[in-house]
Amino acid sequence: MPAHIRKGDTVFVRSGSAKGQTGEVVRVDVKHSRVYVKGINLRVKHMRPTQQAPQGSIVQREAPIHISNVSPVVDGKPTRVRFVTKSDGTKVRVAAKGGSELSVLHKGGRTKTKKPH
Repeated sequence: MPAHIRKGDTVFVRSGSAKGQTGEVVRVDVKHSRVYVKGINLRVKHMRPTQQAPQGSIVQREAPIHISNVSPVVDGKPTRVRFVTKSDGTKVRVAAKGGSELSVLHKGGRTKTKKPH
């Protein structure tokens, strides 16, 4: 089943420590069902001194958020997502509120047919 969130989407965080914040998806980890949102759910990581950075450093990084805790934003409001297959075979993501098209998942066209034996 395709994920309702894709890289580049603007999302609203529905629960967790970052609840109520909005940001852009930087990365989607499909295997673990997690998303990384730019500037949201920041964590501090202390980096050990190396030859390239002899001083070491303290770095802020985005921590992952479970994909079920975010919703895409359409017209400034969070919405659910539906998957619709059009008559030409194109599969698209559609916002439940307003029905606007979010993105194309699969372009229509020629379908594969089985060869007779």
